[in-house]
Amino acid sequence: MDNFFAKFTGAFVFVFVLDQIIKSFFLNGFDWNSSCISLNFTLNKGVAFSMFAFLGAYLKYIQVALIGGVLAYIFYKRETLHEYALALGLLMGGGISNLLDRFLHGGVVDYVYWHCGFDFAIFNFADVMIDLGVLLILIHSFKKDKNKENVKTLS
Repeated sequence: MDNFFAKFTGAFVFVFVLDQIIKSFFLNGFDWNSSCISLNFTLNKGVAFSMFAFLGAYLKYIQVALIGGVLAYIFYKRETLHEYALALGLLMGGGISNLLDRFLHGGVVDYVYWHCGFDFAIFNFADVMIDLGVLLILIHSFKKDKNKENVKTLS
């Protein structure tokens, strides 16, 4: 197995499985509160900040199409998978885990609520991994662009 595929698959499986395990605790009644953070089960029928909740059941099919499009693109453009394997694994693991929630529970299982100093959206582990994947892609892209500039300058 190629190294890039192992990175992608490893990150995907790690995020997907760990996220589903964590969510099972909250689905089984786990609850914890402090002065800054609460860990409480919430079902989010929208996306970030509950946007697009008005789409109801259609939202999950829109997300299937989006995730399917991204997967088709990264496997069609193999160099993208080679370059961003870890980041794409994190992103897809979190995205598909949240998508599975929509089919099993009617919405995404969220549970981390920050309320220290300001109220923040309720989120989950998959959301954090999606954000981390996007951040890794951005950092890699900026470094790649910077390297291209340096090569042009030296020429």
